[in-house]
Amino acid sequence: MMLSLSPWDRWYSTSCCLCCHVRTGTIILGVWYMLINAVVLLILLTALGDPEQYHLTSAELANDLDIMDDTNMCIASAISMLMILVCGMATYGAYKLHAAWIIPFFCYQIFDFGLNALVAVSTVVYPNTIQDYLQQLPDNFPYKEEIAALSNVCLVLIVLLFISCILCFKAYLIACVWNCYRYVSGRAGADILLYVSTNDTTVLLPPYDDSMAVPPKEAPPPYSSATA
Repeated sequence: MMLSLSPWDRWYSTSCCLCCHVRTGTIILGVWYMLINAVVLLILLTALGDPEQYHLTSAELANDLDIMDDTNMCIASAISMLMILVCGMATYGAYKLHAAWIIPFFCYQIFDFGLNALVAVSTVVYPNTIQDYLQQLPDNFPYKEEIAALSNVCLVLIVLLFISCILCFKAYLIACVWNCYRYVSGRAGADILLYVSTNDTTVLLPPYDDSMAVPPKEAPPPYSSATA
């Protein structure tokens, strides 16, 4: 008899990247995100220490916005520090088998995936925003004139293809972290059910505490041999 599996169980796997365990993959992913955010934080702190070197004026940005002021850099630095903390929690949780520590990083992945999906939707709904964004780029930006010469339909298709590849990759990473959370939750659970599998039979054993709580049966009456 075939057992129907839920979609979560059907896509559950303890391996990722074809050869890596989901726990190891989550640790590597957390360390990688921490390194990226640490580099960003170092650049932002350096820019705060020497604002004249890293300050971009409105003329250089070809618009009336000044995105590299001290307030925005302080906010970006705080976000980078928060991301380092979240990624560190996920790495520690995967290493020490603490499932609750992985949840903040998983929520960040969902939020990041949603933002990228909104960018893809806005690209389809408002295709002219791509040309507006290209006009705001500096004049020395590589291949700016060649890209701006393309039609709106071609630009939308290129952007959608690029964002779709990013979304697929991010969805795969989300699945890896979720499978790691399920694996750690199963390992850390105190009342894990044991399954003893044979060729075509699966026996479900009750937890040890439930088995000990069952009162023992009465002993059978003593055997007496029949007398003639």
